[in-house]
Amino acid sequence: MRAVVQRVARASVHIGGHEYASIGHGLLLLAGVARDDDDADVTYLADKVANLRVLADEAGRMNRSLLDTDGEVLLVSQFTLLADTRKGRRPSFTGAEAPDRAAELIDDLGTALTARGVPVRTGRFQAEMAVELVNDGPVTIIIDSQDRRRPRRQA
Repeated sequence: MRAVVQRVARASVHIGGHEYASIGHGLLLLAGVARDDDDADVTYLADKVANLRVLADEAGRMNRSLLDTDGEVLLVSQFTLLADTRKGRRPSFTGAEAPDRAAELIDDLGTALTARGVPVRTGRFQAEMAVELVNDGPVTIIIDSQDRRRPRRQA
């Protein structure tokens, strides 16, 4: 699973011109499911997001997690995060999971975050959505569950 995590003061999803879901202070989580993703990828991403220390402490440092601050998550499925742009000018999405399985894993991610104590609101899978956010920082981080399988680079 590949995710773009943005720290937000607030965020919302509109479908058909109407607000569908919104959160206050927390994280906007745009998530894409790759073909070989499974339950271990869901667990990895849920643990990372719930415990990611990117929220400000009393001194203004990124030192707190969602669990430390009662922050919320707005989870939006975004298969375009799996775009392969290495060849030509039109992105290929062959690395993205089929919609039925991807929807299941996105739902599982929301459930896993909720089980860890994180309030979760979601967009609607495969809907045309307008996502609004007030980026806080800005803080934007990319997490790819495949990275846990790769050796870490030495500085």
